[in-house]
Amino acid sequence: MEEGTSKSPSNCEGTVDYGDADPFQWDTREDCEVRQILDRVADKWSLLVIALLDRRVLRFTELRREIDGVSQRMLTVTLRQLERDGLVKRTVHAVVPPRVDYELTPLGGTLHATIQSLVTWTEEHQGEIASAREDYDSRASAVAGG
Repeated sequence: MEEGTSKSPSNCEGTVDYGDADPFQWDTREDCEVRQILDRVADKWSLLVIALLDRRVLRFTELRREIDGVSQRMLTVTLRQLERDGLVKRTVHAVVPPRVDYELTPLGGTLHATIQSLVTWTEEHQGEIASAREDYDSRASAVAGG
């Protein structure tokens, strides 16, 4: 069993009621299925794989070449997890040497639209974030130095 995965799915029954808290806030317990799914799809390697597979089919080697810094093992694990979750389809072609293609499933395609919204938001606000970081760093260095 992979790390962080419970033996049986949980729908987070027994979640604490926080009154006026956002009803769409996911449970923070490790055995919460919503949290597990969010952990998976929000992983940096998963995000990159999903983005690269938008409307195209890629081979393992093409994915590895496109994703800077990912190890062969990490890409293999990520692709298996995405396939298990129904987001990526793996097709093995009976040729020598074997060829394996990856593509988004229809479900994975719906997730890509959400990821694209996040990327768009990041692009629109990157200047504000850079400015906030500079302000924070200058305050932190003043405190450390003073």
